[in-house]
Amino acid sequence: MEYTGGYRPPDKRQRRRCVILSVIFVLVIIITLAVTLTLTLRHNTDQLKPIFIDRCKKFSRNDCEKIWDVFKQAYVGKDPCEVPMEAYDPLIAAAPFKPQCNRMMFWSKTKNLVHKFTANRDCFLTLEDMLLGSVLDGLTWCGKEGSSETFTTGCPGWSECENNPVRSFWNRASAALADVACGDVTAMLNGSITTPFSPTSVFASIEVKRFNATKMKRLNVVLVTQKNAVTNCTNASLKDLQKELDKGIKYNCTEVTEFQIEECSDHPEKPCGSCW
Repeated sequence: MEYTGGYRPPDKRQRRRCVILSVIFVLVIIITLAVTLTLTLRHNTDQLKPIFIDRCKKFSRNDCEKIWDVFKQAYVGKDPCEVPMEAYDPLIAAAPFKPQCNRMMFWSKTKNLVHKFTANRDCFLTLEDMLLGSVLDGLTWCGKEGSSETFTTGCPGWSECENNPVRSFWNRASAALADVACGDVTAMLNGSITTPFSPTSVFASIEVKRFNATKMKRLNVVLVTQKNAVTNCTNASLKDLQKELDKGIKYNCTEVTEFQIEECSDHPEKPCGSCW
């Protein structure tokens, strides 16, 4: 019977062409996604260095490229859960912490408040106000076995394993800062929690243990309280703090409201001595 009009079903050649075009289309999508993923991963491996160098350059008289090279040697090519504190010893040697007698501020569970305060005042310095702390504050990094790259995603979290690159760095840097603590040292602790001197904190487990009476005269604790404060300077954990201090280091604790700290942060013309 002769076909005279209307719908004409595709022949085998046309059907084959449609199948081939469909396969090509799917392959193009897969390749595009693969390239995008590769570029994304590549970006994740390359983005740390420029941030590191840019932040480092804000501190004068430093060979930032050299410091970066020493830094990455601590973790590159290693299992991200097998980077101990000691891996950063060369980094601390390359960019040592210098004593800032009577100006050093330690903190625990008060990070945002402390940094707002030190950002507006020049009377105190925290770890994050110094070169290495400032450069790496808020960043994540790790290496992978068999790789020469730095990764910023897929890295273990702080508590996922003890010897991860980020945790080990902050522990090592905290130890180095405590080693040079001198004169009158200040620590801002949280008075809105039941244990302001927590034995699991970096301040308790590392920093206080390294305070040395031959360099350090006094520890002044600023206990930041709110209206619903749950503790004060008589807290049992603060008694433990006094026991932990190296003999010869004097101790003082002052309860200060968060509002008062905020006021001093917002009015840098006020003398630092009037803040607590």
